[in-house]
Amino acid sequence: MSSRNSGASALDLSSCAREPIRTPGAIQPYGLVLVLDQATLTVNARAVARPELLEQLGDPLGQPLDAVLGGVLSRCRPVIDTLQDGASQFLGAHPVGRAGNHHTVAHRIGRDIIVELEAPVAGEPGSLEDLYPSIRRFMAAIEQAPTTQALCELAAAHIRELTGFDRTMIYQFDPDWNGAVVAEDRNTVLPSYLDLRFPESDIPAQARELYRQNRVRLIADSHYTPVPLVRVPAIADAPPTDLGPAMLRSVSPVHLQYMRNMGTGASMSVSVLSEGELWGLISCHNQVARRVPYHVRTACEFIGQILSLQISVKQRAVLVEERIARRAIQVRLMGRMAGDTDFMAALGRDQRNLLALTESTGAAIVHRGECILHGECPSQHQVMQLVQWLTAQQMDGDIFCTDTLPLDWKEAEAFAGVASGVLAISISQIHDSFVIWFRPEVVRTVRWGGDPRKEESDEPLSPRTSFEGWKQTVRRRSLPWNDVDRDASLELRTAIVDIVLRKAEEMAALNEQLLRSNKELEAFSYSVSHDLRAPFRHIVGYSELLWSSAGERLNDSEKRFLDTIVESAKSAGTLVDDLLSFSQMGRSTMGQIAMDMTALVDDVRHKLDMEYTGRAIDWQIGALPKVQADPGMLRLVWQNLLSNAIKFTRDTSDPRIEIGHDRNDTEDIFFVKDNGCGFDMRYVDKLFGVFQRLHHVDEYEGTGIGLANVHRIITRHGGRTWADGQVGAGAGATFYFTIPFVTGDHL
Repeated sequence: MSSRNSGASALDLSSCAREPIRTPGAIQPYGLVLVLDQATLTVNARAVARPELLEQLGDPLGQPLDAVLGGVLSRCRPVIDTLQDGASQFLGAHPVGRAGNHHTVAHRIGRDIIVELEAPVAGEPGSLEDLYPSIRRFMAAIEQAPTTQALCELAAAHIRELTGFDRTMIYQFDPDWNGAVVAEDRNTVLPSYLDLRFPESDIPAQARELYRQNRVRLIADSHYTPVPLVRVPAIADAPPTDLGPAMLRSVSPVHLQYMRNMGTGASMSVSVLSEGELWGLISCHNQVARRVPYHVRTACEFIGQILSLQISVKQRAVLVEERIARRAIQVRLMGRMAGDTDFMAALGRDQRNLLALTESTGAAIVHRGECILHGECPSQHQVMQLVQWLTAQQMDGDIFCTDTLPLDWKEAEAFAGVASGVLAISISQIHDSFVIWFRPEVVRTVRWGGDPRKEESDEPLSPRTSFEGWKQTVRRRSLPWNDVDRDASLELRTAIVDIVLRKAEEMAALNEQLLRSNKELEAFSYSVSHDLRAPFRHIVGYSELLWSSAGERLNDSEKRFLDTIVESAKSAGTLVDDLLSFSQMGRSTMGQIAMDMTALVDDVRHKLDMEYTGRAIDWQIGALPKVQADPGMLRLVWQNLLSNAIKFTRDTSDPRIEIGHDRNDTEDIFFVKDNGCGFDMRYVDKLFGVFQRLHHVDEYEGTGIGLANVHRIITRHGGRTWADGQVGAGAGATFYFTIPFVTGDHL
């Protein structure tokens, strides 16, 4: 209902939704209403349409039930006495003076018993049984109706046949409570409203709630004069009487003006419910005033209930079919993921089912900074912007969906053509990880029954002076997402999270095993290297003693054998020392202090002077900062890197070693660059491993543990190591390591 009268008595449309429609204080003039006190069954209020009845039968106000209207209601006392709160009961037809038999219904609301007596209609059916053939035809017809649309068309035709109205419509609500006429049966007296839409404000929330509670509503004449409800003085100041369930209850003047502007003299509505909620209305209109007898209304209510049940059944069947189809898709996707720990790759191998799961045209999977697109999607950059926006939203249960993304987020205007609709599930509580489905913009034309924007005008409202079709082009909106889409996406989320969690648990278990193994290996290598140092020293020592004491008696071959023993023992001893040092790197405690890296490099370089005696090396040392680190460990890092640079440039004619520094937002970056023999980048991954050598031992000496020590030390400081190089004399290599601004033991 949305209307105002023009002129001085203009009706305020904005107050329509707040109007006390349950307590109008009046009735329609087609009978009489008595309001009884539930405890005493005396009449506290009454509304009587025909004054002559008061003259004939006396004023019932203040009288007991047995005495009013000539005592015709006395035999109804047992039923009225036991009426439960909120219940209604048909009491039969009772004579009211010379006005004929009135159909009588009692309602209880709290302490009030409302008894309404409705005047008879000429030629009305004597009972509901008289209408049974029509009801039976409808029940037989609906068994053959294949769709909800067919059901609605059948109901419209049968209701119009029963009531004789000029036009009968089936009016369905959308999720925003706008209504659309989905079926219609009419003659030529009133215009067609088929496929027209009407705004939510035409039937406000409190009116919809009354339609849900009371299945039938009749306004027999849009020009009627209300009959006031007169109360006994004792309750004159009490709260207004709730006439909500009464058929004779008077209606809002706003709604009556709305009907007159529509060109209808009478209207009747029958509620259609689905799963207990208001699905729509069977709305009947007549050009002139028309009363519908009680039994006919009862038959219409019965047809409305059958229609409600059939709509619920068909909708439930469609829903079940949809869910079964989506579940089959879900099973196929889960089968893809079951044998693969990389769910992104698994889903990508079945793009068709990924999109079919939510009936989308595109999908994006974003996980740990990686973005993979499938189908018709925005660009990767736009998707990552969308992810940032989604992260800032309040998601309802790890899911977000909208069919109007450009209206919700202005930046989405740029890609509305492919993604006006978005359904997103969050798959991580820590990272910005989402699976996002897209639906494109669907430009469509909506026909309204009049321009709904008129309500926004500040001018006095003439309610719906025109109900001619008004066309609106709807843009920046996709097809809506439904519960099946949302549920299917959430089930996929559960499957993905299970895979990610299982993988995380497996990795945690593996890491625990590796840590335990590493500690055991470190303990073993420490023990072995420590125990082997003495035997190798003994071999070298006794071999040198043998040489000095018996060297004169040895021939050349024996001397060569002895030299080989000494050299091999020394090499083995060096290897043992390096192993011991490597194992100690993992066992020793870090003592981090602020240290001058320039001074440390200079000291290490001078201690390595003996390694390049007689060679002119061009040292290029840049300014190095102070860092927070363990000085003993960092000394070993520089010693290994500089020693390697000296060693691998010894065959270079003009050796050059550069030591430098750079910095980013989180760490200091140091490098040692030489122009030596270099290395093949195909084997760069082997450089920092234990016993990994890229040159033969005959070319360049070494144990293959030095760079492994560098990697372990820098890792414990929370830093990184890497290298770059080329093969060939003078090609050179560059070794990098970093020290974070805030360091820590990261073993």
